[in-house]
Amino acid sequence: MGTWIIPADLLAESRFVVSPLHETVAALTVLSRPDANGTPWQRSFRASYLEAYRDLLASDPMLKALDATMWRPRRGDKPGWMADFLTPPPLGDGATFEDELAQLLAWEEPRMRAELREIAGDLPVAAERPGIRDAATELLRWIWTATVQADWPRRRRVLEADIVSRASQLASEGWAGVFDTLGTKQKKWLGDGVLQVNGYDLPTRDLSDAHELRFVPVHSDGSWLAWDLPRRYAVIYPVSGALAGTGSDGADPVRALARLIGANRAGVLALLDLPRSTTQLAALTQLPVGSVGNHLRVLLDAGVVMRRRAGREVLYWRTALGEELAGSALPSDTRPE
Repeated sequence: MGTWIIPADLLAESRFVVSPLHETVAALTVLSRPDANGTPWQRSFRASYLEAYRDLLASDPMLKALDATMWRPRRGDKPGWMADFLTPPPLGDGATFEDELAQLLAWEEPRMRAELREIAGDLPVAAERPGIRDAATELLRWIWTATVQADWPRRRRVLEADIVSRASQLASEGWAGVFDTLGTKQKKWLGDGVLQVNGYDLPTRDLSDAHELRFVPVHSDGSWLAWDLPRRYAVIYPVSGALAGTGSDGADPVRALARLIGANRAGVLALLDLPRSTTQLAALTQLPVGSVGNHLRVLLDAGVVMRRRAGREVLYWRTALGEELAGSALPSDTRPE
């Protein structure tokens, strides 16, 4: 099995971060597997963008060749794999998509083709032509601008809520508890500084020379690893919030939305630009906890907020519909500065 030896100081300094580039790669994997059923949100995502993505591939043989060779899903005993140039480690807080994409420019084209041959064997003729680095950049930039960028504020909040939850879990259960929940049963803490990262028959990798280890949630049902040897490493895992329902349980959204009128409820919605707990909301609004809970129930029924558990607390934040309401329907004196 694939394992990493992680020094105690590296693990202590590791961080959970959000990565716009890895979120884009996750979107690419969803569109590149049109035969997969997936979760409801994945099927909805494909329905929205798959036709345009296929049109893009049809417009350029090199883009089509890249789609066929840059990554492969796991098939039985055959391990899934991604080209390393697709998955550089994240740059961390404040890094933009373009900042992270610039790391691809460090790759020479012969090295990129060698990566593709490792994954796919013989390459299509189009992939042997000059310009493959520009084509890979173009493909990722299209995925970002056409499918992710407009939804990035909402996605980012979901990812950040996951990170808050992991931090709470880390405090209560330690790394062993966190690793057991990072997407697959293959990831687990074996003790004595050894992390099992997958179930493949691969050599153990010693991270003694590394100075950076990051954990990155993405909207995907798969996970992967990233590295810039020998210093930077990352584990990318599926965000649990992407699978969480809004909590509406079949409530009529039209009737529930009609119940939103009221300054207190509007104030609660305005504060959910960041994931917050019921007790945090009560402190900020100076309303009783029970009253805040009632307002949240209505907001959940209306589909304007979502929730997820973080340790002993439940965090709430706005959905895309909630964002629209917060931007246009809330009174000006209830909107966050």
